[in-house]
Amino acid sequence: MEKHIIGRGLLAGAVAGVLAFVFARIFVEPQIELAIGYEDGIAAAHEAMEEAAGVAGHSHGDGGGFTRAVQMNIGMGMGVLLFSLAISALFAVVFAVAYGRVGDISARLLSLYIAGGMLLSLYIVPSLKYPASPPALSLDETIRQRTLLYLAVVVLSAALLVAAVYLGRQWAAKIGNWNATLAAAGAYVVAIAVVMLVLPSISETPAPLVDDNGVIVYEGFPADLLYEFRLYALGTQVIIYATIGLVFGALISRLLGERKHSAIA
Repeated sequence: MEKHIIGRGLLAGAVAGVLAFVFARIFVEPQIELAIGYEDGIAAAHEAMEEAAGVAGHSHGDGGGFTRAVQMNIGMGMGVLLFSLAISALFAVVFAVAYGRVGDISARLLSLYIAGGMLLSLYIVPSLKYPASPPALSLDETIRQRTLLYLAVVVLSAALLVAAVYLGRQWAAKIGNWNATLAAAGAYVVAIAVVMLVLPSISETPAPLVDDNGVIVYEGFPADLLYEFRLYALGTQVIIYATIGLVFGALISRLLGERKHSAIA
Protein backbone atom coordinates (compact mmCIF):
# COMPACT_ATOMS: atom_id res chain seq x y z
CA MET A 1 0.00 0.00 0.00
CA GLU A 2 2.82 2.42 0.83
CA LYS A 3 4.19 2.13 -2.73
CA HIS A 4 0.78 3.04 -4.13
CA ILE A 5 0.57 6.05 -1.82
CA ILE A 6 4.05 7.31 -2.72
CA GLY A 7 3.39 6.70 -6.42
CA ARG A 8 0.26 8.84 -6.29
CA GLY A 9 2.18 11.45 -4.32
CA LEU A 10 4.83 11.65 -7.03
CA LEU A 11 2.14 11.92 -9.71
CA ALA A 12 0.54 14.79 -7.82
CA GLY A 13 3.99 16.36 -7.44
CA ALA A 14 4.63 16.15 -11.17
CA VAL A 15 1.34 17.92 -11.92
CA ALA A 16 2.14 20.54 -9.29
CA GLY A 17 5.63 21.05 -10.71
CA VAL A 18 4.32 21.72 -14.21
CA LEU A 19 1.70 24.20 -13.01
CA ALA A 20 4.16 25.94 -10.69
CA PHE A 21 6.73 26.26 -13.48
CA VAL A 22 4.20 27.88 -15.80
CA PHE A 23 3.29 30.36 -13.05
CA ALA A 24 6.93 31.05 -12.18
CA ARG A 25 7.92 31.45 -15.82
CA ILE A 26 5.18 34.04 -16.36
CA PHE A 27 5.39 35.98 -13.10
CA VAL A 28 8.66 35.25 -11.26
CA GLU A 29 11.09 35.24 -14.19
CA PRO A 30 10.40 38.88 -15.21
CA GLN A 31 11.23 39.96 -11.66
CA ILE A 32 14.49 38.01 -11.80
CA GLU A 33 15.32 39.67 -15.10
CA LEU A 34 14.75 43.11 -13.58
CA ALA A 35 16.89 42.19 -10.56
CA ILE A 36 19.73 41.08 -12.84
CA GLY A 37 19.38 44.37 -14.72
CA TYR A 38 19.73 46.22 -11.42
CA GLU A 39 22.80 44.16 -10.54
CA ASP A 40 24.41 44.97 -13.88
CA GLY A 41 23.54 48.66 -13.50
CA ILE A 42 25.02 49.06 -10.04
CA ALA A 43 28.14 47.12 -11.09
CA ALA A 44 28.60 49.53 -14.01
CA ALA A 45 28.13 52.48 -11.63
CA HIS A 46 30.79 51.07 -9.29
CA GLU A 47 33.17 50.63 -12.19
CA ALA A 48 32.55 54.19 -13.42
CA MET A 49 33.28 55.55 -9.93
CA GLU A 50 36.52 53.55 -9.76
CA GLU A 51 37.62 54.79 -13.16
CA ALA A 52 36.83 58.38 -12.17
CA ALA A 53 38.95 57.93 -9.05
CA GLY A 54 41.84 56.52 -11.10
CA VAL A 55 41.37 52.96 -9.93
CA ALA A 56 41.60 50.23 -12.53
CA GLY A 57 38.19 48.70 -13.13
CA HIS A 58 37.51 45.02 -12.68
CA SER A 59 36.60 42.92 -15.67
CA HIS A 60 33.30 41.09 -15.40
CA GLY A 61 33.33 37.98 -17.55
CA ASP A 62 30.34 35.76 -18.07
CA GLY A 63 32.07 33.01 -16.05
CA GLY A 64 31.17 30.42 -18.68
CA GLY A 65 27.72 30.00 -17.18
CA PHE A 66 24.50 29.07 -18.89
CA THR A 67 22.65 31.59 -21.01
CA ARG A 68 19.57 33.32 -19.62
CA ALA A 69 17.37 31.37 -22.05
CA VAL A 70 18.64 28.08 -20.61
CA GLN A 71 18.35 29.33 -17.05
CA MET A 72 14.79 30.65 -17.35
CA ASN A 73 13.44 27.62 -19.20
CA ILE A 74 15.38 24.42 -18.62
CA GLY A 75 17.02 25.47 -15.37
CA MET A 76 13.90 26.86 -13.74
CA GLY A 77 11.73 24.07 -15.11
CA MET A 78 13.95 21.28 -13.78
CA GLY A 79 14.45 23.06 -10.46
CA VAL A 80 10.73 23.57 -9.83
CA LEU A 81 9.85 20.04 -10.96
CA LEU A 82 12.50 18.34 -8.81
CA PHE A 83 11.54 20.45 -5.80
CA SER A 84 7.87 19.60 -6.28
CA LEU A 85 8.64 15.88 -6.60
CA ALA A 86 10.73 15.95 -3.42
CA ILE A 87 7.98 17.74 -1.51
CA SER A 88 5.34 15.35 -2.82
CA ALA A 89 7.39 12.31 -1.75
CA LEU A 90 7.70 13.74 1.75
CA PHE A 91 4.00 14.59 1.68
CA ALA A 92 3.09 11.00 0.77
CA VAL A 93 5.22 9.61 3.60
CA VAL A 94 3.59 11.97 6.11
CA PHE A 95 0.15 10.95 4.84
CA ALA A 96 0.99 7.23 5.14
CA VAL A 97 2.09 7.76 8.73
CA ALA A 98 -0.80 10.02 9.72
CA TYR A 99 -3.75 8.31 8.04
CA GLY A 100 -5.83 6.45 10.59
CA ARG A 101 -3.77 7.81 13.48
CA VAL A 102 -5.06 11.37 13.78
CA GLY A 103 -8.75 10.73 14.29
CA ASP A 104 -11.68 10.05 12.00
CA ILE A 105 -10.61 12.29 9.09
CA SER A 106 -11.28 11.52 5.45
CA ALA A 107 -8.35 11.01 3.09
CA ARG A 108 -9.20 14.17 1.11
CA LEU A 109 -9.42 16.35 4.20
CA LEU A 110 -6.25 14.90 5.71
CA SER A 111 -4.47 15.55 2.41
CA LEU A 112 -5.46 19.22 2.55
CA TYR A 113 -4.48 19.48 6.22
CA ILE A 114 -1.03 18.04 5.52
CA ALA A 115 -0.54 20.29 2.48
CA GLY A 116 -1.51 23.34 4.49
CA GLY A 117 0.69 22.35 7.41
CA MET A 118 3.68 21.76 5.17
CA LEU A 119 3.19 25.07 3.36
CA LEU A 120 3.00 26.86 6.70
CA SER A 121 5.92 25.13 8.43
CA LEU A 122 8.27 24.59 5.48
CA TYR A 123 7.84 27.89 3.64
CA ILE A 124 5.67 30.60 5.14
CA VAL A 125 7.13 30.56 8.66
CA PRO A 126 10.79 30.32 7.53
CA SER A 127 10.15 33.10 5.02
CA LEU A 128 9.01 35.41 7.80
CA LYS A 129 12.58 35.30 9.14
CA TYR A 130 14.53 34.75 5.95
CA PRO A 131 12.36 35.72 2.96
CA ALA A 132 13.20 34.77 -0.59
CA SER A 133 15.42 37.25 -2.42
CA PRO A 134 16.08 37.76 -6.13
CA PRO A 135 19.58 38.13 -7.60
CA ALA A 136 21.50 41.25 -6.49
CA LEU A 137 20.18 41.05 -2.93
CA SER A 138 22.57 38.45 -1.58
CA LEU A 139 26.29 38.62 -0.90
CA ASP A 140 28.37 35.66 -2.04
CA GLU A 141 30.33 35.60 1.22
CA THR A 142 27.17 35.06 3.31
CA ILE A 143 25.53 32.36 1.19
CA ARG A 144 26.65 29.51 3.46
CA GLN A 145 25.43 31.31 6.59
CA ARG A 146 22.09 32.19 5.01
CA THR A 147 21.56 28.64 3.76
CA LEU A 148 22.32 27.05 7.14
CA LEU A 149 20.11 29.53 9.01
CA TYR A 150 17.22 29.02 6.62
CA LEU A 151 17.48 25.23 6.85
CA ALA A 152 17.60 25.51 10.64
CA VAL A 153 14.34 27.44 10.68
CA VAL A 154 12.72 24.94 8.29
CA VAL A 155 13.70 21.96 10.45
CA LEU A 156 12.72 23.64 13.72
CA SER A 157 9.41 24.86 12.29
CA ALA A 158 8.49 21.40 11.00
CA ALA A 159 9.52 19.72 14.27
CA LEU A 160 7.57 22.23 16.35
CA LEU A 161 4.48 21.80 14.21
CA VAL A 162 4.61 18.02 14.63
CA ALA A 163 5.04 18.52 18.37
CA ALA A 164 2.08 20.92 18.44
CA VAL A 165 -0.13 18.40 16.63
CA TYR A 166 0.91 15.69 19.08
CA LEU A 167 0.20 17.92 22.07
CA GLY A 168 -3.15 18.89 20.60
CA ARG A 169 -4.12 15.24 20.34
CA GLN A 170 -3.04 14.63 23.94
CA TRP A 171 -4.89 17.67 25.27
CA ALA A 172 -8.10 16.99 23.32
CA ALA A 173 -9.26 14.31 25.76
CA LYS A 174 -8.87 16.72 28.68
CA ILE A 175 -10.01 20.12 27.39
CA GLY A 176 -11.89 19.30 24.18
CA ASN A 177 -10.88 19.49 20.53
CA TRP A 178 -11.44 23.23 20.07
CA ASN A 179 -9.53 24.32 23.18
CA ALA A 180 -6.79 21.80 22.48
CA THR A 181 -6.38 23.12 18.93
CA LEU A 182 -6.13 26.70 20.16
CA ALA A 183 -3.67 25.75 22.89
CA ALA A 184 -1.48 23.76 20.50
CA ALA A 185 -1.51 26.57 17.93
CA GLY A 186 -0.58 29.06 20.63
CA ALA A 187 2.28 26.86 21.79
CA TYR A 188 3.57 26.62 18.21
CA VAL A 189 3.41 30.40 17.72
CA VAL A 190 5.24 31.07 21.00
CA ALA A 191 7.95 28.50 20.23
CA ILE A 192 8.47 29.87 16.70
CA ALA A 193 8.62 33.43 18.07
CA VAL A 194 11.41 32.37 20.42
CA VAL A 195 13.29 30.74 17.53
CA MET A 196 12.94 33.90 15.43
CA LEU A 197 14.23 36.06 18.27
CA VAL A 198 17.24 33.83 18.95
CA LEU A 199 18.42 33.41 15.37
CA PRO A 200 20.28 36.35 13.80
CA SER A 201 18.70 38.54 11.13
CA ILE A 202 20.27 39.06 7.72
CA SER A 203 19.55 42.24 5.79
CA GLU A 204 21.39 42.61 2.49
CA THR A 205 19.04 44.81 0.47
CA PRO A 206 21.32 47.20 -1.44
CA ALA A 207 21.11 50.84 -0.33
CA PRO A 208 21.61 53.69 -2.79
CA LEU A 209 25.17 53.98 -4.11
CA VAL A 210 26.65 57.35 -3.20
CA ASP A 211 29.92 59.06 -4.14
CA ASP A 212 32.40 60.75 -1.81
CA ASN A 213 30.25 63.87 -1.73
CA GLY A 214 27.15 61.99 -0.62
CA VAL A 215 25.46 62.34 -4.01
CA ILE A 216 23.34 59.35 -5.03
CA VAL A 217 24.95 57.76 -8.07
CA TYR A 218 22.63 54.79 -8.35
CA GLU A 219 19.32 54.12 -6.62
CA GLY A 220 18.80 51.42 -4.02
CA PHE A 221 17.07 48.19 -4.88
CA PRO A 222 13.44 48.96 -5.86
CA ALA A 223 11.01 48.12 -3.05
CA ASP A 224 8.19 47.27 -5.47
CA LEU A 225 10.42 44.77 -7.31
CA LEU A 226 11.34 43.09 -4.03
CA TYR A 227 7.68 42.95 -2.98
CA GLU A 228 6.49 41.48 -6.28
CA PHE A 229 9.26 38.90 -6.37
CA ARG A 230 8.41 37.66 -2.88
CA LEU A 231 4.68 37.72 -3.61
CA TYR A 232 5.07 35.63 -6.76
CA ALA A 233 7.53 33.30 -5.00
CA LEU A 234 4.84 32.70 -2.38
CA GLY A 235 2.32 32.15 -5.17
CA THR A 236 4.55 29.49 -6.69
CA GLN A 237 4.75 27.65 -3.38
CA VAL A 238 0.99 27.91 -2.83
CA ILE A 239 0.40 26.36 -6.26
CA ILE A 240 2.75 23.47 -5.47
CA TYR A 241 1.25 22.59 -2.10
CA ALA A 242 -2.37 23.25 -3.08
CA THR A 243 -2.06 21.13 -6.22
CA ILE A 244 -0.39 18.29 -4.34
CA GLY A 245 -3.09 18.40 -1.67
CA LEU A 246 -5.98 18.45 -4.12
CA VAL A 247 -4.64 16.00 -6.71
CA PHE A 248 -3.28 13.57 -4.16
CA GLY A 249 -6.51 13.79 -2.18
CA ALA A 250 -8.54 12.81 -5.23
CA LEU A 251 -6.19 9.98 -6.19
CA ILE A 252 -5.80 8.54 -2.69
CA SER A 253 -9.49 8.67 -1.86
CA ARG A 254 -10.18 6.57 -4.95
CA LEU A 255 -7.43 4.13 -3.98
CA LEU A 256 -8.68 3.79 -0.41
CA GLY A 257 -12.24 3.50 -1.65
CA GLU A 258 -11.27 0.58 -3.84
CA ARG A 259 -9.38 -1.02 -0.96
CA LYS A 260 -11.50 0.11 1.92
CA HIS A 261 -10.74 -3.03 3.87
CA SER A 262 -6.99 -2.52 3.59
CA ALA A 263 -5.00 -0.80 6.32
CA ILE A 264 -1.82 1.18 6.10
CA ALA A 265 0.82 -0.72 7.99
